[in-house]
Amino acid sequence: MSTRNDIEAARRGAVAPAAPLVWKFGGSSVADHDRLRAVAERMVAAQRSGRGVVAVLSAMGKSTDQLVGQAYAMSARPPMRELDALLSVGESISCALASMAVAELGSRAVSLTGAQAGVSTDDRHGNARLVEIRPQRIREALAEGAIVLVTGFQGVGPDGDVTTLGRGGSDASAVAVAAALGVDECEIFTDVPAVFTADPRVVPDARRLSSIRHEEMLEMAEAGAAVLQPRSVELAVSHGIDIHLRSSFSAEEGTWIRREAAGFEGTGSSEVAGIAHRRQESIYTADDTGAGTVVAALAERGIAVGALVPIDTGVRFTAPGAEPAEVSAALDAVGAVAKVDEELGSVSVVSLGIARKPDVVVRALAALEAAGIAPRLITTTPGRITAAVPSSQVDDAVRLLHRTFIPAAVATIVSDLRPPADAA
Repeated sequence: MSTRNDIEAARRGAVAPAAPLVWKFGGSSVADHDRLRAVAERMVAAQRSGRGVVAVLSAMGKSTDQLVGQAYAMSARPPMRELDALLSVGESISCALASMAVAELGSRAVSLTGAQAGVSTDDRHGNARLVEIRPQRIREALAEGAIVLVTGFQGVGPDGDVTTLGRGGSDASAVAVAAALGVDECEIFTDVPAVFTADPRVVPDARRLSSIRHEEMLEMAEAGAAVLQPRSVELAVSHGIDIHLRSSFSAEEGTWIRREAAGFEGTGSSEVAGIAHRRQESIYTADDTGAGTVVAALAERGIAVGALVPIDTGVRFTAPGAEPAEVSAALDAVGAVAKVDEELGSVSVVSLGIARKPDVVVRALAALEAAGIAPRLITTTPGRITAAVPSSQVDDAVRLLHRTFIPAAVATIVSDLRPPADAA
């Protein structure tokens, strides 16, 4: 939406200012002081080229994990409100230090907490949903010539308390800020150079994707591809925002996640977008508990049920992406108990409209059977088929299904995704 100054400039025949760049830097990109300085240099260079810059920052390196460890050292079950208050500190530190680094380069930056940036959420501590962003302070700081640094992963609930957005929540913060500012692109800088057809650490000849459709990326993310938080892709779909996922350690193009995509680098699109996996995909059993109770209890904590099968004694279910402690806490709150029935992993073949492609399902299951990999549970969505398999066989299953569906020609080989020690 145009500001009053933009309207007045248009009336005078002046050219309206270019939309600001909206960037997000993950924890590995701001892991230490040197990397924070490198991020500051990138932002200042962009500003001096004539663009406004809004950057959403994650906490430094593994600092969030360290804060979680401190919380559980104090309490076996820390109150969720206080846990959010603690975990939100990490992003504030990143933004404040980055602002200081920008000042050392002769420019000015303003760090804003989620509340200061106008980020409103519901009241679900630990996994809050974004409600709206009122970016008045962001716009004011941009108008004053400042680089704006927004703490990712957090907002403020209806009661004024700090909330957090779940794992990878800074991705959602960045896309939401872009939407609030009316910007149709968001660049997410991370420690991987692009999206691949499978995790290159498992499949060395996985193909690098120059672009991928929103819906395909959402299926990949929900199936375990950790490059983007699923909710950030949902926001991109609903607001029509293209995401450019790229490395913070180079100037190379990464992968564009957009409405239409070109497919593999240098090729056309494919029937199968990629293979995703999770190393842990537990199957739970809740005795003496109905399916409705389980679904409602998990939903209250923002946990989605993957598969659910009623049995004589209760119900068996999966909760993809959720930690066993989260599942237990959710059911404890309603007086129910769930035990881990089987420790498994999962592998998914992502292909939009898979219900109209029975041959994809047949080939996937036949390949697993021929290799002696017996799925314990099979689930499907409109965009993927997922097989729960023994954790020890997950990597073999990923490589097998990748060979089955993704041709090996023109592959981009990535032997190690870790940035070099002197990366800046």
